[in-house]
Amino acid sequence: MSKKPLILGIETSCDETAASLITENEQGNPIVLSNIISSQTDVHKEFGGVVPELAARSHIEKIDWIVKKAIEDSGKKIEEIDAVASTAGPGLIVCLSIGLSFGKAFASTLHKPFIAVNHLEGHALSPKLNSKLHYPYLLLLISGGHTQFLSVLGLGNYKRLGTTIDDALGEAFDKTAKLLGIEFPGGPQIEIFAKKGNPDKYILPKPIFHKGGCNLSFAGLKTAVLKISKQIKTDQEKYDLAASFQKTIELILYKKSKIAFRRFKDMNKTNDNKFVVAGGVAANENIREVLNNLCKEENFKAFFPPINLCGDNAAMIAMVGLEKYKLNQFNKLDHPAKPRWPLDEDAAFLKGAGVKF
Repeated sequence: MSKKPLILGIETSCDETAASLITENEQGNPIVLSNIISSQTDVHKEFGGVVPELAARSHIEKIDWIVKKAIEDSGKKIEEIDAVASTAGPGLIVCLSIGLSFGKAFASTLHKPFIAVNHLEGHALSPKLNSKLHYPYLLLLISGGHTQFLSVLGLGNYKRLGTTIDDALGEAFDKTAKLLGIEFPGGPQIEIFAKKGNPDKYILPKPIFHKGGCNLSFAGLKTAVLKISKQIKTDQEKYDLAASFQKTIELILYKKSKIAFRRFKDMNKTNDNKFVVAGGVAANENIREVLNNLCKEENFKAFFPPINLCGDNAAMIAMVGLEKYKLNQFNKLDHPAKPRWPLDEDAAFLKGAGVKF
């Protein structure tokens, strides 16, 4: 029996300090041996959002202990590690630099290969941690910083089909939560509020709903929520607005995903159509249900990461590291941190009110 690769993953792109060790079984399926995540919610709560300098300081204070804990929990010895994979971007550069530098130093000390990982590719591959998933597939990446449809043709091979032209979906959730008086990070609480409200109480706009292909926009929706929130006087009205917001998002994602399905099928002539939904917002159970039902209607197979692996974590970084290790795709120790690092580097820049469809 040959030794299976053992990969250490490190993630510090924003406000989670995380480390994970993964390997694979004889069938080639990944096995998560440990997955340690330290959240900084309490650090940033009073500021209503992530403060980069405080986030970086917290990473510095915790990363040594987090990596040590991940190794201990894995039941493996440090010398058994075959490669180190660290997030190199995109993200906050002061945060990226902590995990990236630590990973490089760790790999250098062990005389093991170093792998620089695109954080978004981690999300893209995260369903592989619990599912048999083969290329190609359609990806909807919905997180705090990104909202995109991509055709995933292989490791490192992405074709963007659509993107937000303004706010990311996770950002829209967080800002709506803030307007409703929910503490940071409030996005996940919107779904809880929505269950107590009337989704038809407020008619909210759906920007570029009837144009723009599978591109998306959430800025106008956020502005409408701002105006209504100023008139709210009761908790029930808050619940109703949350429910109306949730329903509007579901309608937008349903229609835009349907358009993306058609584009994906036109590009990839296959009967095995797969749809992956990943990123922090993929933990929203209502969105999962809506998109899962759409897949049944359109003869696509739906894939979602486990709820606990939708947000930022190091297991997904180690997953990318594992695939790159098997292809001998290693990086030099001078690989830079990249605060902006799109998966499809050839895609046109689409941002702002000047975008025309």
